[in-house]
Amino acid sequence: MEQAREPIPDNDDVLDAYSQTVMRVAAAVTPHVAAIEMSAARRNGRVRVGAGSAVLFTEDGYLLTNSHVVAGTSHGHAVFADGSRMELELVGADPLSDLAVVHGSRPKVPPAEFGAAESLRVGQLVVAVGNPLGLAGSVTAGVVSGLGRAIPVWSGGNRRVIEDVIQTDAALNPGNSGGALADTHARIVGINTAVAGAGLGLAIPINATTRRIISALLSDGRVRRAYLGLVSTPIQLSASAVVRTGHREGLRVVEVLPGSPAGKAGLSPGDILLAAGGQSVSNAESLQRLLFADAIGEPLDIAVLRDGAEIHLTAVPEEMTGNGG
Repeated sequence: MEQAREPIPDNDDVLDAYSQTVMRVAAAVTPHVAAIEMSAARRNGRVRVGAGSAVLFTEDGYLLTNSHVVAGTSHGHAVFADGSRMELELVGADPLSDLAVVHGSRPKVPPAEFGAAESLRVGQLVVAVGNPLGLAGSVTAGVVSGLGRAIPVWSGGNRRVIEDVIQTDAALNPGNSGGALADTHARIVGINTAVAGAGLGLAIPINATTRRIISALLSDGRVRRAYLGLVSTPIQLSASAVVRTGHREGLRVVEVLPGSPAGKAGLSPGDILLAAGGQSVSNAESLQRLLFADAIGEPLDIAVLRDGAEIHLTAVPEEMTGNGG
């Protein structure tokens, strides 16, 4: 007599909640993410210069990507997951934030929904969607490993700093740059960047500061930014330091770039930034908010905790040039 077979379990029984969440987010986000190729004019015609991913964020064809993906280019094309294609032109780029906006024709797919990176917590599940190594619609998942990072990188032989990045263990490879980092509600909370390498998964956050940057790129094609030239990481102050300074958090200076305004002001690695311009600073974004066009050339009072004592230094932010100077 033939033995009765065990019933095949329903998919809901096979797939755990984690898999279900990743699948749901991937299905919602993938249509908004395009593979892009950017080209530049050469003597022998137009040649491919950059490639990566981009996220559609308006109904009339504006896409957000990384500045390093479009560097040295002005035109290109995008291909979406449904196979639709559009020609692109560069609207503007901001090397300091590694963000850029490109524009094409009105797309067949709806725009993505932006979220708020300010709400992210370390350990939170995130999903990355992009086109690594030319593999369209690739999805990886992981957790938020760190927040408020400030990373020095090389670009065209010049050193610059990308501030307030999200660190994730979601695997990112060449081609993921410019792709989406989404939360479990399928809202875009970051734009992935592989520019730092070293096996780190990094993303530029979508927050109040980057929304201001995007608006400037849309209206002016560039962002005038003030530049201090330091690498920092958030830190909780000790109980005794809280009593002495009245601050609970600060930014520990990890590195000061040679010849930068921060260096000229006397800032040193190990210093803890408490306030700038009279406003408390507890993460890279809180400092970055103070460093737009109106801060260029204006003295900026910086309160620093050094060797247990609070001191005040004066820095004069300089304009961030296109090559990171």
